[in-house]
Amino acid sequence: MAARRYGSKRMQELRTQILGRVVLIAISLLFLAPIFWMVTTSLKDSSQVMAYPPVWFPWPPKWDNYEIAVNAIPFALYLKNTITICVLSIIGTLLSSTLVAYSLAKIPWPGRNVLLILILSTMMLPFPVTMIPLFVTFARLGWVNTFKPLVVPAFLGNAFYIFLLRQFFMTIPAELSDAARIDGASELGIFARVVLPLSKPVLAVVALFQFLGSWNDFLGPLIYLQSNEKYTLAIGLQMYRTTNWVEWELLMAASTLVVIPILILFFFAQRTFIEGIAITGIKG
Repeated sequence: MAARRYGSKRMQELRTQILGRVVLIAISLLFLAPIFWMVTTSLKDSSQVMAYPPVWFPWPPKWDNYEIAVNAIPFALYLKNTITICVLSIIGTLLSSTLVAYSLAKIPWPGRNVLLILILSTMMLPFPVTMIPLFVTFARLGWVNTFKPLVVPAFLGNAFYIFLLRQFFMTIPAELSDAARIDGASELGIFARVVLPLSKPVLAVVALFQFLGSWNDFLGPLIYLQSNEKYTLAIGLQMYRTTNWVEWELLMAASTLVVIPILILFFFAQRTFIEGIAITGIKG
């Protein structure tokens, strides 16, 4: 009798697991549908793009759409500009946000909680509120049509990253820092030799978030970049749109090329990314 009840319970758990996986697969397919449509559209000719009923699997696939898309605009130049902005932004974010987060988490100085509240309060200001004052400031500095407005703010810290890093730093045992102080290490030495080596997962999360933000940023380059040789890929994609007609197959081919690096980066950094999110505590 007990064996029968155990078998019935196991079957119920198995059915629940199967149902859960089926639901997750269905949701995954729903999210993958736009990517599938983008890739298949990039392989169509112009007559198949607007065909009805829709052509789900173009045949023969037009692989030369990718070559035409790359040559239609200075794709390599836009890629170089985008990578430059992304790399500099990641460096600036990691340098500034980690230092501020460490001081708020590990150095007991008066007023640090007040400063933390002020930093977090800046997250409540949407970008449109600060857009015009920032543009006026950068214009007076002569930074318009340069990469500086897109890079320099990263060296001044980011409220969300500071909060995320602070929460992680607070999970590192204080005994490690105390032991380093007894050995004569300075605060900067403790930060570089003790805290940072233990913070690789959360640093990877911050770097990935910043990369995605800079790579996909459209409004910032649109506001500050004015010359064609300074454009990024996000702006370059708009070059495929003409006044009278949109070559959707070329636009989808270029969009696929822009998305591929993000997918590759996520798959390679997926384990570290999930680990960093999972072990980042919410300690007060």
